[in-house]
Amino acid sequence: MSKPEEWRQWEGRVVDGKFPLRQWLGGSDHSAVFLTERPGQTQKVAIKLIAADAEADRQLSRWRAAARLSHPNLMRIFEAGRSQVDGTPLLYLLMEYAEEDLSQILPQRPLAPSEVTDLLPALLDALSYLHGKGLVHGRVKPSNVQAMGDELKLSADQIAPFAEPTLAGRRDVYDAPETAAGIVSPAGDVWSIGVTLVAALTQNVAFLEPASEAPDAATSQRDPDPQHAVPQPFRGIARECLHLDPKRRCSIAEIQARLQPEGRSVPAEPEAPPPPKRPVNRNLIFAIFLAMAMLTGFVVFHSHGKNAAAPATATSDQPTAQAPPQAAPAPAASRPAQQPMTAQQSTPTPTPQPQKKAAPTRGEVAHQVLPDVPQSARNTITGTIKVNVQVEVDSSGKVTTAKLTHPGPSQYFARLALRAAQQWEFSPPAADGTSAASTWVIQFRYKRTSTQASAQPMKH
Repeated sequence: MSKPEEWRQWEGRVVDGKFPLRQWLGGSDHSAVFLTERPGQTQKVAIKLIAADAEADRQLSRWRAAARLSHPNLMRIFEAGRSQVDGTPLLYLLMEYAEEDLSQILPQRPLAPSEVTDLLPALLDALSYLHGKGLVHGRVKPSNVQAMGDELKLSADQIAPFAEPTLAGRRDVYDAPETAAGIVSPAGDVWSIGVTLVAALTQNVAFLEPASEAPDAATSQRDPDPQHAVPQPFRGIARECLHLDPKRRCSIAEIQARLQPEGRSVPAEPEAPPPPKRPVNRNLIFAIFLAMAMLTGFVVFHSHGKNAAAPATATSDQPTAQAPPQAAPAPAASRPAQQPMTAQQSTPTPTPQPQKKAAPTRGEVAHQVLPDVPQSARNTITGTIKVNVQVEVDSSGKVTTAKLTHPGPSQYFARLALRAAQQWEFSPPAADGTSAASTWVIQFRYKRTSTQASAQPMKH
């Protein structure tokens, strides 16, 4: 049971008699996550399984305490309990299902600074809520930053109280150095925020690898520095998060303050002063006004003199010009007489012409459906993401099958495109008046502010 392949074989089993393991979503040597559903409900949820060991009672208590928490940026926990699969004792945790997490995006591209500006407040609000209740998250990292609808949420299965003892051990660079000695505190979450911030902007946290995991690391090494790979104000935030000494790290409130424009490490460039106003030359204005007045008077006087000297073209005593008389109509005798139509002069019956075949018509898009993209997912887009879907259309204009021909860089956006393409409708092409089946390629273009789509028929 130490390998994920063995967990995967449990698809189709039922946990606690009510939660079927529908689909393997992922896992590690110590845990597995499957897609499932709650009895009587159609909403997708996730179920996490871990082996029940000596710490099982304390872990179950943590999960049940986390289930009582409520914050819009924390994943909701529905239920936790014990069960067995194939005789193996397990703990299970039923929680919200997320379609994508940050660790799936970063291998494809880093986030833009504007995207991180939208991401950080959600994480900081969730941590501030936990710290205010005497709790720590303990595992802030890209794989635990989930996209759910139009919201970003932190996973909730690692939450623990400040003072509760924990097993010593540091799993990766996202864990603060002091966790090697079993020390868990809000300062550890601040370290994790700093590493996640650098990873999101650069896709690289290699500069943290040499950091010692010894308890006295604060005195044996220098603080890690992301250098210039991280833009401001995030570089300043990361430096304050990544002190080896937990006491020197900034607080969540200080990070939130630094995200405000007035709190940024690099001051804004001062605005250029407006150009000085030139003094008004009153004498020049008076001279221009006088010249314009004289010119206007001259034009009026000259026009009046020309009008007085010119002879009148028409007066009330002179008759107006008459229109030339119209020509009288020709006398009736001069018109050719109309002869009555005889049988021989009747209109001949036209010869029937062969009917022309109806010209073939090209199909058109009759109804298009655009993917419904939550704003949290749009915030991860830089530039344009293109996805191509090929659809087969029957003679009634309905889509019968759809497949991805160019899925683009994100499986999430590809799934949205495929789902939307299946709902398109077309005016089918026709030949000799008969509708025909057709094949189309629909291209979806995702941007941060909009989604566009166009379709082109494929020639057979």
